Amino acid sequence: MSGNVLVLAEHAGGQISEITHELVGKAKELAAGWGGTAEVAVFGPADLSSQLEGADAVVSIDHPALAEYVPEAYEAALRHVLRERSPRLLLLSNATIGLDLGAALSVLWEAPLAAYVTDLKAEGDAVVATSQILGGKVLAEVEITGERGICTVVGGSFPSAAGQVAGAHEVLRVPAPDEFGGLVTTLRQVVEPQGGDVNITAADVLVSAGRGIESQENLELVQELADALGAPLSASRPVIDSGWLPKTRQVGKSGLKVKPKAYLAFGISGAPEHLEGMRNAELIIACNTDENAPIFDVAHFGTTEDLFDLVPALAERVQG
Repeated sequence: MSGNVLVLAEHAGGQISEITHELVGKAKELAAGWGGTAEVAVFGPADLSSQLEGADAVVSIDHPALAEYVPEAYEAALRHVLRERSPRLLLLSNATIGLDLGAALSVLWEAPLAAYVTDLKAEGDAVVATSQILGGKVLAEVEITGERGICTVVGGSFPSAAGQVAGAHEVLRVPAPDEFGGLVTTLRQVVEPQGGDVNITAADVLVSAGRGIESQENLELVQELADALGAPLSASRPVIDSGWLPKTRQVGKSGLKVKPKAYLAFGISGAPEHLEGMRNAELIIACNTDENAPIFDVAHFGTTEDLFDLVPALAERVQG
């Protein structure tokens, strides 16, 4: 049985994503315990192998159909690599690509899948994955045995530095699979988000509101605190989906990843998609009336006080 671990690289604008480096670091750790190697599959016309020095080998497929992410083409390319390399474990991010491909490849590659993974360890030949379920309120351990498995990992679960250690690695150029001759899906347009009035990724302090704010009118309370602190107002997805703030203010997997010095979360439960976008903040302070809310698992300080009592009091104190 192979001891190799394969990571699918994600990239945008010619840059490898941070979650890819996280997965490479974990792949090296697991593969070393099994006497194997950490390999990275990277697709697209750009040569990004120089950004993947932490891997033992880079498997590259260059084809016009892979210039942008299209699920059908990526699935065919990754299945081809899996056939060629036969890894023990495939690691994907638990973001758009992983959610698209993980379940499909579980069926097509005949491999068990663990999703929303926040921790991975090897116990003998088995993989023990810790997964978030019920919106992150419960952590479940699952053992993956057999010759192969797939894990989709929540961003921020592992340090990225471990996957960025410079070293020599082999670059393997693989021709496009035969399936590319029958692709029926093409990308017609990439719609970039409209520019916002602030760049929340550059802020040292962020004040963020979630579903618990209840209405657009109540956002004024949190906005007042944000203004007093000189910080932008950001939000979790329910607030954005309600149209109360623009998309450029969304923190999370389908929004923006932020690393402020301080992140103040009000009325945010802490769904995995949101935690992925802010869990690396230097200081996280959370307010939620549910003492079991997942946000408290990553918060450095937290309170179950009612935000409608706490936020005005904080704003008054900051304003002096």
